[in-house]
Order: sequence, then C-alpha cells, then structure tokens
Amino acid sequence: MSQTKNIEKYSINQPSVVTIGTFDGVHIGHQKIIKQLVNTSKLEGLKSVVLTFFPHPRMVLQKESNIKLINTINERYTILNSLGLDFLLIKTFTKEFSRLSAEEFVKQILVDKLNAKKVIIGYDHRFGRNRNADINNLKVFGETYGFAVEEIAAQDIDDVSVSSTKIRKALIEGDITTANNYLGYNFMLNGTVTKGKGLGKTINFPTANILISEDYKIIPKQGSYVVKSVIENTTVYGMMNIGVNPTVNGNTQTIEVHFFNFNNDIYNKNLQIELLKRIRDEQKFESVEALTQQLKKDKETSLQFIAAQNA
Repeated sequence: MSQTKNIEKYSINQPSVVTIGTFDGVHIGHQKIIKQLVNTSKLEGLKSVVLTFFPHPRMVLQKESNIKLINTINERYTILNSLGLDFLLIKTFTKEFSRLSAEEFVKQILVDKLNAKKVIIGYDHRFGRNRNADINNLKVFGETYGFAVEEIAAQDIDDVSVSSTKIRKALIEGDITTANNYLGYNFMLNGTVTKGKGLGKTINFPTANILISEDYKIIPKQGSYVVKSVIENTTVYGMMNIGVNPTVNGNTQTIEVHFFNFNNDIYNKNLQIELLKRIRDEQKFESVEALTQQLKKDKETSLQFIAAQNA
C-alpha cells in the first residue's frame, strides 16, 4: 500500500521517479505505465511516485463540461494504491494551478515537492499554462534542474487513449464485457443503500437501492446486469437493474440490486458493486406478473453465468 498524500501539505525528501496523469479508469494501458515506473524505481533505487489530479482538469477549465469519469476519485485511489507504488500524490486542480507556467510547475512541484530525479512521460504530454510545454521542454528543464526524462513509447500512449475512449463508449452502450477487458478488472459502482419504494419485496425480489453521490461517475446503459459484491467479508452475487421501472410508470433512474440467497439488513451501508455481464435491456411489461416472470428468467440466466464463471 503506497502512502497517499495531499501534495499541498507534503513533500518527498528521497529521490524519486515520477509519472503524471489523471489515470481515469486505471486500465490495462495505465497499469503498464505504472509497472514501468515501479520497475524503474527498483532498478535505480528511487521512490516511485504517481502524481494525479482532482477534480479532472476539464471539470475546472470547461464550465460546460459534463465529462463522466470511469472512476470516482476514491475508486482511483484504491486501484492505484494496489499497484505497488511508494507514493500516490493528489494535487487539487484549480484555475490558479492551471496558470502556473511550465517552469513554475517543474520547479515548484516536480523538483521542490517531489524531489524528482527521473520523470516518465508520454511523447504527447502537455503541461504548464495553456498546456504550452511538451516533452522537449521538459528535457530542457531536466538539464537545468537535474532530472532525466524517460519517454513512454508512442504505441503505449496510443493504447492508453484508445482504451479510455473505448471503455467509456462500451459502458454507454452496455458492453460491460469489453469495458472489463480493457480495465483489467470489473467495472464497479460504489454507493449507499437507501430506502426504495419496496415493490421488489412484494414480488419476492427485494432490492437494495444504490445511491451514488458523485454525479460525475459514468453510469452504464440502462438494463439488467449480473453483479457481485463483498458484504461483511462474504462474496454475494445478484442481478442489478439500471433504469426507471417503466412497468410501474417510474420516471426517475434508479440502480437496484437483488442479491441471491441474502437477506441481511444493509440499509445505509456503503457497497461496491462489480458488474460482470449484461443480461438485457430494460423493458416495459404489461403487468407486474409479467415482470415477475421475466425476473425469474433473469435469475436463472444469472445463476447459469455465475456457475460457469466459478466452474
């Protein structure tokens, strides 16, 4: 577990190797870069440091931006923290910070705060006010301030940008299998269990309503999914519906999970739900009875998938 620090209040006093990015998704492309960082740190006797930003720069600089992110900031912390880093540093991204010149960023952050002796960066990385500096400028600053610059291969950088785009597209289209393949782990939703209307209980399919407080978190396409969660140290499977419950004339999107063989009281608990497979689109049924029959079929489909996964 790396040390997670707020960079405003913390400096690293040991020589380090640093990489910089928003790392939304922390997908297989990002993981490859971080593996390169960790390997370099061990070979060269440096501390490995990831510098990431929150909020996302587009949230701050483009007021109309309705960018949806693959991870909440807490999810990103957790995944990055599992990758063997020495330090994970979070810089609060503000308009004031965005106005730092390239050299001010290098001197104040990379040199004074992070004690960088090497920076691993993509050929297309831009930084400084108006993003007007690139890797060549960084190499010049490196000569001035005593750090080396290692370039991430163009192919790897292309993989990173393609992966992020493809993951968001896949999630919007409900293609959870593709999203999970690019992520290298199961896409997750984290939220608090809140009281719903209780319809599920009346038809023997009680559900946990999941409230996600981060409005920037991307929500996959409406429909039914096979899911799993760890509740009280036990892995529990279930099926989740994202939608508006059209059969009962609902008009507000909800996220509801029916867990199999589970009836513990989990109101107000925070749950992490992993999405494994999409079953079908949300449908409007002609009656609650027809909906109930479909839910029974969905459960059978889900259990068959889970059994195959665990075989």
